[in-house]
Amino acid sequence: MKRLVTVFIALIFALSLAGASFAKDTLVVADQYDATTLDPIGHNDYPTSRACSHIYDTLIFLNPDGTLRPGLAEKWEFISDTAYKMYLRKGVKFHNGDEMTAEDVKFSLERAKTPAGSHIHTYCQDLDHVEIVDPYTVIIHLKKVNYPFFSSLVHSWGSIVCKKVVEAAGDDYGMNPIGTGPFKFKEWAKGDHYTFERFDDYWGNKAKFETLIVRSIPEPTNRTIELETGAVDIAYPVTTIELGRIQDNDELELQRKVIPSTTYMGFNVHKAPFDNVKVRQAIFALLDTVNIQRAVMRGVGQTPRSLIPAVTKYSINDELPVHSRDVERAKKLFAEAGVDPSTLKFVIRSNERKERVDMATIIQAQLAEAGIQTEIVQQEWGAYLNVLQQKQHDVFLLGWGLSVPDPDYAVAGLLETNAGTNYTTYADPKLDEMLAKGRSLPDGEERAKVYKDMQLYINEQLPMIYLHNDEAIAGVRKIVKGFEVDPFEVHSFRNVYFED
Repeated sequence: MKRLVTVFIALIFALSLAGASFAKDTLVVADQYDATTLDPIGHNDYPTSRACSHIYDTLIFLNPDGTLRPGLAEKWEFISDTAYKMYLRKGVKFHNGDEMTAEDVKFSLERAKTPAGSHIHTYCQDLDHVEIVDPYTVIIHLKKVNYPFFSSLVHSWGSIVCKKVVEAAGDDYGMNPIGTGPFKFKEWAKGDHYTFERFDDYWGNKAKFETLIVRSIPEPTNRTIELETGAVDIAYPVTTIELGRIQDNDELELQRKVIPSTTYMGFNVHKAPFDNVKVRQAIFALLDTVNIQRAVMRGVGQTPRSLIPAVTKYSINDELPVHSRDVERAKKLFAEAGVDPSTLKFVIRSNERKERVDMATIIQAQLAEAGIQTEIVQQEWGAYLNVLQQKQHDVFLLGWGLSVPDPDYAVAGLLETNAGTNYTTYADPKLDEMLAKGRSLPDGEERAKVYKDMQLYINEQLPMIYLHNDEAIAGVRKIVKGFEVDPFEVHSFRNVYFED
């Protein structure tokens, strides 16, 4: 009955769009979760990055192959290892009609270093200041050499906001944003959808449709149903159980790309017994991670052996042995730690994504064989992130993907001391030193060795257990052209159009 009601609602929505005069001029997208804010420095999650990518522009843009191209900066030059001169485009308009100038660039980048940007300090931590040369030229000065920094300007943290608007709005800015992007904000019904409109004074290629509606639909089958009925034009992510339905539908196409993303089970290492590395290693020994991944993902992605995804440079994933379950080793490690596993009881937290809940369920069963009692708690995305930020959790399942093509960001955002998204609470001076050294080196053999040693060290310390390297999978109606699923999961609709 529930499914019939869902189909009925989806049909009504589709018919209402079909009867409207703007039916072919409105793109409706189903995302798994809603954005958490529309302030580009107030988050570090994919749904919000996707939303912000349409309102805002960055100084440089990222191509699907990981190369860079000009954005709001039409060209640049490297004055030194710690100074980048950026030549800004002239005549770029904000959505309120104001012209973007060097003042806005300086304000935007330096604002990211304030407490308001605590979630993204990993990216801008080595920014010293931005020097204004003239209204259309700035020099970005770093505190020290940081080779990945320049590429990080493609991340949402580098979005350029209007200084005047942000200062006037204060803490409320994230609810009524102004950018230079191809779409301008219209309205946001939190937890349901947001609506953007084409910005006709956009400096680049203007959008080929007028209205963008992105709906939050957490339940994967509902996303597929609405794609099938035409209530939405693009839906992502597509889960493994929905792949066949989309592939078998003549009106739909399935797009898949391997992405630098890792799903992991993290320990709060400041909570006993997870503060003991032998306990963490014992729990890992109890888990059959390879078959957990196979059972849940059904041929999508692979089981990682390293924190740096296999598709990212300097990953040693393919050099490492495949993990296998070893109950006897687990017993030995528990004994060395002085812990009786039958006395352990903790909560495994997950968001509502079905694959992660399924993984948590198998993990629960495998741990139960050793007498470990666990409770699974699943929460809505925003509430889940809030719990992790409070750092009172025990164990959690989460994904981490790279929107900047450098191995530093595969590690730093998760494990560097005081990183805003370090939900394991891991703090290790040795690892921090490795990260700092990796950032200080140009690409080459010496840098590769730093990241190899880093990956091996993390595997020993085990603040997390790797479960899955993912694929980006989207379902698209065939009348939609110009969309390509993004390997960095910040999907763009800038080139989308409809074909009759």
